[in-house]
Amino acid sequence: MALNWATLSPSRQPTPLPHELTIRTIDSGVELSLQIPDAPPSGSATSGGSGGAKKLKETGRIWLTDQRLIFVSDLPSKGTPSFDSLSVPLTSLISTKFEQPRFGANYLLLEIKASPGAGLVDGTRAEVRFKDKGLFEFTSALEKTRERAIYMKRQSADEEEGLPAYTTPGPSGSSSPYVTGDVPDENPPGYDD
Repeated sequence: MALNWATLSPSRQPTPLPHELTIRTIDSGVELSLQIPDAPPSGSATSGGSGGAKKLKETGRIWLTDQRLIFVSDLPSKGTPSFDSLSVPLTSLISTKFEQPRFGANYLLLEIKASPGAGLVDGTRAEVRFKDKGLFEFTSALEKTRERAIYMKRQSADEEEGLPAYTTPGPSGSSSPYVTGDVPDENPPGYDD
């Protein structure tokens, strides 16, 4: 997952990865709030971090593909946005939670697994709100697509790992505890029928 790493076309749409399919698109009214905690101490240091927690908030568009969740912020009329884009592989979403507060709008809470050098740290959370769209349908599609992506990643890992190669057991004189041949015809001494 990466902050400001999505490759965008001139029309500010994400460039798809090879064999990537778009599942859902919300073209306007998406609000994304990022909470980036203070980075843990690095090296042998026992305290300190990156300078405090950050809260970033932008409005824009969101895409759900079969490989990732992509947010692209709208260009503000003045200044620059606090962040331009957020690209999160679906397998890097640790958890998703549909929140329905008593007062206020429903939102989707995402806990994100950080990638090294991607601009975020472990413990990063995102809140997604839709201004005029149904969030529940999007959340359902996201969870199903995420489960499928995790399943496919596990399948490909299993295929790469493969099963161990088995060999046939050797003759009865081998050290193997399982012997297929040379079974005695008679009972052992002292064995009662």
